[in-house]
Amino acid sequence: MKNTTRFTLAAVALAALAGAHAQNAPAAAAAAPAPRALPKDFSFFVTSQPIGQGGNLGGLAGADAHCQKLATAVGHGERTWRAYLSTQAADGQPAINARDRIGAGPWTNARGAVIARDVAQLHGDTVELAQLGNNLSKATAYTETGEIRPGFGDKPNQHDIITGSLPDGRAYTDAADHTCHNYTSSAPDASTQLGHFDRAGGGNTSWNSAHKSRGCSQDNLVSTGGAGDLYCFAAN
Repeated sequence: MKNTTRFTLAAVALAALAGAHAQNAPAAAAAAPAPRALPKDFSFFVTSQPIGQGGNLGGLAGADAHCQKLATAVGHGERTWRAYLSTQAADGQPAINARDRIGAGPWTNARGAVIARDVAQLHGDTVELAQLGNNLSKATAYTETGEIRPGFGDKPNQHDIITGSLPDGRAYTDAADHTCHNYTSSAPDASTQLGHFDRAGGGNTSWNSAHKSRGCSQDNLVSTGGAGDLYCFAAN
């Protein structure tokens, strides 16, 4: 009888000790949220993170590779992704227009909304299309993970997107630098043309050609109102 009582008391003591440890132990980590299911026709996003070297993107090839990498990370690397960038004529090479690099459309964001049905609507090529406008705004310019980058009025404001383009999606033809030397320079005395993904701020609502950057270093892009982000389109 004494042995039975002793074993019972020991069991009670162990249970109490276990309970005390459970109360003092940190709460179990919450289960990670499931990745957002992207639409099958997902074909447009704003980069969730910049390359981080200012306007030196490694040229068009480096910018395209960044888009491809981010798309692959969310399961859509089977498509050919291109950064929406124009280059200027230099070193015997002709200019390249952003509008000519991104395929024919339509383009769908990470939550299933169509941004534009074709190149003409994206750029408002006719009076009718210009009045209708494309569907790109802060409410639709999602990253590849389906999130929104901070824009005008947020802290920090990161609504500037590198494009190097005129409003019609074509390259500049003057002698000034509008592309951080075709995306190979992070020099503070270089510059690139920027768009506003939220179509707000500074009195300019252009998604692809709002103003120039203050320079091409990462700090320059941040101080202008961005981070060095890009528009990425599936070209096929």
